[in-house]
Amino acid sequence: MPATGIHVLHQSHHVEEQVVDLIPALRAFARTFTSVPFEADDLIQETLFRALRSIDQFEPGTSLKSWLFTIMRNAFRTQYKIRTRESPGNTNCAELPIPMAPPQEWSVLNGELRNALASLTPEHREVLVLVAGFGMSYKEAADICDCAIGTIKSRLSRAREELMVQMHGNPLN
Repeated sequence: MPATGIHVLHQSHHVEEQVVDLIPALRAFARTFTSVPFEADDLIQETLFRALRSIDQFEPGTSLKSWLFTIMRNAFRTQYKIRTRESPGNTNCAELPIPMAPPQEWSVLNGELRNALASLTPEHREVLVLVAGFGMSYKEAADICDCAIGTIKSRLSRAREELMVQMHGNPLN
């Protein structure tokens, strides 16, 4: 085997190790798309499958995290289109959480925040999580969302305002 083939093989193995290191970030990002744990796990699995299947298409020197997030976003959108087209019906009542009063105030706030985030449009929630949650730059978020930086800024602004309304009942101003 030529030396370049060995180098490419070694490089591919190194990228695969980096993918494994990013699984916690993928898990957190998957939870922005769905609050159902098994659906998030399925999305992570699909993302990893797609990424490892096309690992040779990853361009060294670019952001692996952004590449994986883009794959996850595309996988989610594909699944979402299929689900809405098939429209399977309501959630099984056995999957619904058992209502119970939270023992501490932070639990209440956490629940309110989760509900408020869940009420945002997918585009707004996605941008809010990427920029405010993961600390990505507008450029990185724009690359992942495949849109202009100005679009990211406006979506983020609207997402923050929607979140404020959901949490406190009044818009920023």
